[in-house]
Amino acid sequence: MRLVEHASRNLFFTGKGGVGKTSVACATALALAARGRRVLLVSTDPASNLDEVLATPLGTTPTPVTGAPGLAAVNVDPEAAARAYRERVVGPYRGVLPEAAVRSIEEQLSGACTVEIAAFDEFSRLLGDVDATRAYDHVVFDTAPTGHTLRLLELPAAWSGFLDSNVGGTSCLGPLAGLEAQRVLYDASRAALVDGDRTTLVLVARAERSALAEAERTRRELATLGITRQELVLNGVFRATDATDVTAVAMERRGRAALAALPAGLAALPRTELPLLPFGLVGLDALARLFGAPAGASAAEPPRAAPLVPDPLPSLTSLVPALEAGGRGVIMTMGKGGVGKTTVAVDVAVALARRGHEVHLTTTDPAAHLEAALGPAVAGVRVSHIDAAAETRAYADEVMRTAGAGLDAAGRALLEEDLRSPCTEEIAVFRAFARLVDEGAHGFVVIDTAPTGHTLLLLDAAEAYHRDVLRTRGEAPDEVRRLLPRLRDPAFTRVLLVTLPEATPVHEAAQLQRDLARAEITPFAWVVNQSLVPLAVTDPVLVRRRAAEPRFHDEVRALASRVVVVPWVDDATPPWAEPGDRRVAAAAEAAA
Repeated sequence: MRLVEHASRNLFFTGKGGVGKTSVACATALALAARGRRVLLVSTDPASNLDEVLATPLGTTPTPVTGAPGLAAVNVDPEAAARAYRERVVGPYRGVLPEAAVRSIEEQLSGACTVEIAAFDEFSRLLGDVDATRAYDHVVFDTAPTGHTLRLLELPAAWSGFLDSNVGGTSCLGPLAGLEAQRVLYDASRAALVDGDRTTLVLVARAERSALAEAERTRRELATLGITRQELVLNGVFRATDATDVTAVAMERRGRAALAALPAGLAALPRTELPLLPFGLVGLDALARLFGAPAGASAAEPPRAAPLVPDPLPSLTSLVPALEAGGRGVIMTMGKGGVGKTTVAVDVAVALARRGHEVHLTTTDPAAHLEAALGPAVAGVRVSHIDAAAETRAYADEVMRTAGAGLDAAGRALLEEDLRSPCTEEIAVFRAFARLVDEGAHGFVVIDTAPTGHTLLLLDAAEAYHRDVLRTRGEAPDEVRRLLPRLRDPAFTRVLLVTLPEATPVHEAAQLQRDLARAEITPFAWVVNQSLVPLAVTDPVLVRRRAAEPRFHDEVRALASRVVVVPWVDDATPPWAEPGDRRVAAAAEAAA
């Protein structure tokens, strides 16, 4: 594989959620180690599943991967990094400042922004501190989904600029001593990112229009950051071997159409294509086959009969009467990136609108594509998304009008400095999220959430804001005060956990369900998306993938009180068709 043969010291794998970043990153790291290189594989994803893919329990320090000499792996644990960061900042003041002042600093460091910055500190150490990775020839980063990755990569410039301009010595993170001490490290990490001799950014995508559009957006934005050494990996490329299988033909046609419209910027990048395999990429043996299996090679193995799941399969449409029962409320789709949360959110919104309801369809995902998923406008459905930049500007203006109104010139200057901190965006976006949930008191709001890690940060922020309001009885918008109780009210908020019938998405959704339970939030239903079980496939690769699905259906049914199954669908199916039904229609269209 070209990427392995010409690997730079630092390799970043990024892309839209669900495109296979982790699998490709792991396979690359494994291939480099097999060539005798010393490799460190790092996950910066808050929802990392490296442990499962590598079949090795990992921690926050490099751990040798069992069965792969020369390969070690580590998860950057955002919460652990935040605890260590807070102690670095607060520790020097214990016993020096009054206890109340120390508690105040700790409270300022309790937000999700601190978690992000702390995780970035660890990321910067692995990238910018030569001594930290001197024992390795290559450092392979399995990054979070694209929106988070771009935020991470922008931080060296953002925080360095903030440190340069801040003269007051405080920020929304509290005293800036902890950040100032990192200036040299931040500068070194940014220098490494833009050095094409040291760092390659690998855009991972699938032959799907939305994934390729996201990859092109990422390519442009990274280029503006000075990261110009980029490569493209097209993962899961499918070639049908049975022309009578309408689903297989539709899958191949969709992929070819997407590649035919490949954006010029992506087309100019060095490219590697990897085939869709008939097995899950979990474990070293499976990962080793990713680079060694030509398209169609695995398809030659005899197909296995697929066990059946209970018939009839409950459809997404069957949930709609229960979802609309109260005549209002919030419906949230959650799950691992790439499982189809956006499509499910669109289908639910359209179904409610067709039943006479006015619906606000919106998203908290910075990499969302609601308009593309919806297609032509649908009567009764209003579409929006949280514009982080606009929300931040509006929030900063509001703070200056209110908190800044009674300050003198020096005080206003200090407040303006604080509002230039990147943490301001977190607060602004959170408040926008609270407003969206508040709209559910007057109608239906369907929220397509960001990938799992970001969603949990939002919910953590809700808990923190709620505790702070109860403690201080201070000023806070009414929608913020009401947020957590409404998220916990099953008659007001209904969470749909979306998964694919595969190991990693199911296990990650199970973990999300456990996390939600700790926040006293119970999912309304699970949606098993893009399933082949309801389809009469005959292509060998699809038959084998279909045969592997039922055990994951069984796992989901053991975890959930309600389960619905949505068949695989071709992107070309009219988006205004009935939810669930439009996925079956894809096969008929492919045969036409």
